[in-house]
Amino acid sequence: MRWPWAPAFAGATEDSVLDRLARGQRQRVAIARALMLEPRALLLDEPTSALDVLAQAELIELLRHLRRERGLAYLLVTHDLAVVAQLAERVAVMQEGRFVETIDTPALCAGAAHHPNTRELIAASQGFRRRAR
Repeated sequence: MRWPWAPAFAGATEDSVLDRLARGQRQRVAIARALMLEPRALLLDEPTSALDVLAQAELIELLRHLRRERGLAYLLVTHDLAVVAQLAERVAVMQEGRFVETIDTPALCAGAAHHPNTRELIAASQGFRRRAR
C-alpha cells in the first residue's frame, strides 16, 4: 500500500512533527502507524485518555469505522466504561492481574455484573451508560 502523505514529512524529525499535533491527532497518528502493517487486531491502551469530549467522540467514530471497513478486532484496556459501551462487545474485568468476570457489554450496561469488583467499577463510573451500538 502506498501512503500519499508520506512525502509531506520527508526530512522532518518525528518529534518536530508530533510536537505540532493536538493529542487527538497524535492518537490518530499512532493508529495510522499501527495500520501500516495491516493487522487483524489492535491493542488500544486507554485510547481516549487525556482527550477532550469532541476528540474522544471523533476517535471512537474512527475506531468504529476501521472495525467495519477492515474487520479489525480490538483489545481495549481502559477504566472508562463509556468507551467500553461504545467499542466493546464483551468485557473482561481484572483485579490484581486476574480476570474476575467476563460479561457482555449490554449486560454490563444493564448492571447485571456479579463480581463485587465489577459492581464497584460500575458504581465508580458515573454516566457511562451510553447505549452500546
